[in-house]
Amino acid sequence: MSDQLPLQNIAQAIYTINRHAKTALEPQHLYTLKKETIYKLLKEKRAEKIGLHFSKPTKYSNQSSTLLVKINNYYFHLPPTKNDFKELKHLGSLDQSYRNPHVKMSLSKAKKIIYQYLNWHPKKRTQQRPSSYYIPSSLGRQMKWPPTRSTRSNFD
Repeated sequence: MSDQLPLQNIAQAIYTINRHAKTALEPQHLYTLKKETIYKLLKEKRAEKIGLHFSKPTKYSNQSSTLLVKINNYYFHLPPTKNDFKELKHLGSLDQSYRNPHVKMSLSKAKKIIYQYLNWHPKKRTQQRPSSYYIPSSLGRQMKWPPTRSTRSNFD
C-alpha cells in the first residue's frame, strides 16, 4: 500500500508536518511522524542521506550536528546516529541553499498521507471527563413551570 503513494506527496506531507511541529504546543507526535516516515523512506532507498550540518545552538546546549536527508526535492534534518558521523561528510554550518519549495497542504491531509504510508491508524480521541467541580448548565433544557416545591420545604 505504501508503494502506491507518490514520493512527491510524501515529501510535501513531511514538509507540512514539520512546519506545523515547529509552532505546535505539543509537537512530539508530529516529530515522531516525520522521523518514522523518513527512516522508512531511507530503509526503502527512496530517500538519501546528504551529510551533516552544524545545528543552531540552543540556549542550553553547545553546537551539535544534524543529519541532512533529501527526499525528492525536499530537505529535512534529523538527529544523526554514530554511524552517520563515521560514514557521512560534514557540510559545515547550515546552508541556506537547501531550501524547500513551499506547499499548501492542510495538516489533516498531510497526516492522512503519512498514516497511510506508515500503515498507522490514528487514535480515536476520547472525551475528557469534566472536572468534579463541573456543574452542567440548565440552559436549553425543558423546565417544569411552575417549579414544584422541594422536599425540604416540608420541614418548615
